[in-house]
Amino acid sequence: MRYFCFILFLVLSWSSNAQEIITFKKYEELEKYLDENKTQPLVVNFWATWCAPCVKELPYFEQLNKENKSVKVITVSLDFEKDFDTKLKTFLNKKKYTFITTFLAAKDYNNWISKVDDDWSGSIPATLIINGDKKIFVEKDFSSFEELNNHVTKSINQ
Repeated sequence: MRYFCFILFLVLSWSSNAQEIITFKKYEELEKYLDENKTQPLVVNFWATWCAPCVKELPYFEQLNKENKSVKVITVSLDFEKDFDTKLKTFLNKKKYTFITTFLAAKDYNNWISKVDDDWSGSIPATLIINGDKKIFVEKDFSSFEELNNHVTKSINQ
């Protein structure tokens, strides 16, 4: 019985620390979610666990989320659906990020990439800054928190 209680405690502890991942099957669902959350400027980062530059810059988005309360940070994982539990959830649970994480299962990239930005080649990492009806798209990785924060601040104040 004591062993069972210990295992139950571990499972509940682990699951309570697990980051919630909001899943969208279609891009239009993500688009609607972003529209509903435009009460403050949004910093939307497209990334995947298999993308080294994406993973490298995620701590900058975490710091932005914690330090810049004037924006809402939302990340959009483009991981493969088959890797959702084994890679994406495991990675996020290990890192314990506090930003909002979404998962876009829609892999019909050619049908929705241009809806994010007409000039997006589809490479990641990529970041979309939404401030009201104004959108600024950046198809590159940020080399530091300062670079990201400066770019976000400048974009919002334009």
